[in-house]
Order: sequence, then C-alpha cells, then structure tokens
Amino acid sequence: MKKLTYLFIALFSLSILTTSCREEKSTGEKVEEAVEDTGDAMEDAADDVEDAIDDN
Repeated sequence: MKKLTYLFIALFSLSILTTSCREEKSTGEKVEEAVEDTGDAMEDAADDVEDAIDDN
C-alpha cells in the first residue's frame, strides 16, 4: 500500500513540474487550434457517414 501511495505522489509531482514548464498559448493560437480541431472532427464525421452509407 505504501508503494502505491509513493507512486501516486511521484506521478503528481512529475505532473506539477511538467505543467509549470509549458509555454502559454496566445488567444489567437488557441482559437486557431480549436478551429482546426473542429474541422478535423467534421471530416471524421463525414467519413463515418460515408462509410455507413456504403455499408448499407
């Protein structure tokens, strides 16, 4: 049980260190990334619909 607790403490500490070292994105970069993600999701959904139509 102690080993598991130590493992969680180590992982939490590592996540704190890596999170604090990240570069902050500007608002424009965040918007651009969201638009790209939305476009990718729409393409994936269109492919899924096309596959479903082809299967029928």
